[in-house]
Order: sequence, then structure tokens, then C-alpha cells
Amino acid sequence: MHKSVILAGAAALVLLTGCEKAEAPAPSETATTTEEVPVETAPAEGADAADPATAPHRFASWAGKWTGVEGMYATITPAEPGKYKLDMQSDLDTKGTYDGEDSEHGIKFRRGNQQLSLRRGSGDETGLKYLAGKKECLIVKDGEGYCRD
Repeated sequence: MHKSVILAGAAALVLLTGCEKAEAPAPSETATTTEEVPVETAPAEGADAADPATAPHRFASWAGKWTGVEGMYATITPAEPGKYKLDMQSDLDTKGTYDGEDSEHGIKFRRGNQQLSLRRGSGDETGLKYLAGKKECLIVKDGEGYCRD
């Protein structure tokens, strides 16, 4: 009987040792959904002013290359806030880089002695048969437009 009391005491001691209070798992381990929580990071001080890619531009989604007819194109690059660099081949004889800026309905720029504006439109609105049916286009004037494929 003395042996069984010793064994029972030893067994109780082993059980009590294994029942230590467990630490709660970290919050990430207890998440039951697969949703990610977005982490907001503040831009580096002065980043908006220094980096044109992060500066506010009303027509930032227009950045990139737009294709016209017969090798014509317009490439839009955001510059300082509200400003753009336009690299254009607008006809067979006219190729240049122009300064553009946000306006109410598009990007306004000066080419030669003309004040012009790139505005959203469709291929049908350009008046150019080659661009007919295209949906995502920019129009300068009747007969001059550029679309994305």
C-alpha cells in the first residue's frame, strides 16, 4: 500500500506539472478569417513633391502610350502635380514634346500657336475609320485621336 501512495503522489505531481497555464496565442494565430487587414503607411516626408509618380494628377490613369493611325501616337507622362509631358507624333510632319496640365475635361497643351486639349472619347468620335469601334480613346480634334488596344 505504501508503494501505491508513492506512485499516486508521483503521478499527481507529473499531472500537475503538465497542467501549467498556457500562454494565449498571438492575435495572428487566432484569426479565423483569411481577410488581410490593410496596413497604411505614410509616404516619406516630401515624397509627393519629389516623386511625380505619387503626385496628384487628375488624369493619372491616362499615363502611357496611346496609338493613332499611320504610326501616330501620344505618350503621356505625369510630371509635377497637375502637369504632364506629352510626347506626340500628331501627323506625318509633326512630332514633338509638349507641356500639358489638368483642365476641366482633359489635359490642355499648346502645339505651335494652337491651344489644344486631350479629352476622353471613343474611336467613333475621332472621325478616323481605323479607330472606329474602339472604346478607350483620347481626342485632340476631329481627325486626330489616339486609342488603347
